[in-house]
Amino acid sequence: MKSFLCLLFYSILFSSCKSAAYKEKETDKNLKELVSIMQGHYSSEAHSIEDKSYYNISLRMTPIWKEKGNYLFVEQAMFDKQGKPYRVRVYKVSQRGDEFVSEIYTLKNEKDWIGKWTNPEVYNQLSETDIELKQGCEVVLKRVEKNKFSGSTGDKTCPSELRGASFANSIVTVTKDGIVSWDQGFDKDGKQVWGAEKGGYKFVKIK
Repeated sequence: MKSFLCLLFYSILFSSCKSAAYKEKETDKNLKELVSIMQGHYSSEAHSIEDKSYYNISLRMTPIWKEKGNYLFVEQAMFDKQGKPYRVRVYKVSQRGDEFVSEIYTLKNEKDWIGKWTNPEVYNQLSETDIELKQGCEVVLKRVEKNKFSGSTGDKTCPSELRGASFANSIVTVTKDGIVSWDQGFDKDGKQVWGAEKGGYKFVKIK
């Protein structure tokens, strides 16, 4: 009887450990999937033709610092002015349980790094002391299905001072073919002061 109980205990323990290891492996696989489909060059040209209230925007996400984790160097610009992006960021993508978190960092000397995606090795000269976390602005995503992740920032957690705003919200869906990103700024009374009004920008991956 004692031998049977010991065997049963070790069987349950082994099964539990195996299940935990499988879940961790699966989550890691999903994280790699997300980072892989995020990187690339995107354009909202088709959306701007479909609806004239949207601009043709270039969104470029280049992997950097692969030895440190999952980081992307991000440039967003009018498509015909890619040399002068209006948004330069570094994203750090990580996992938290069954969720995936994209933390947003600004750069202290962003002009020094614009356009370096043509030679990504140059980003190795960029250090973690050159970037600063935007507290509360991380986007939390969940895997909806294969090659599709959706999520948003927290409710009123991301501070913003752009055009009289008090906070910003972002709603994002990432697929292997494109990204839908809806960024909006609101004043202290909850009135929208910047960003698209009808829905998110539809970015199509072009490279």
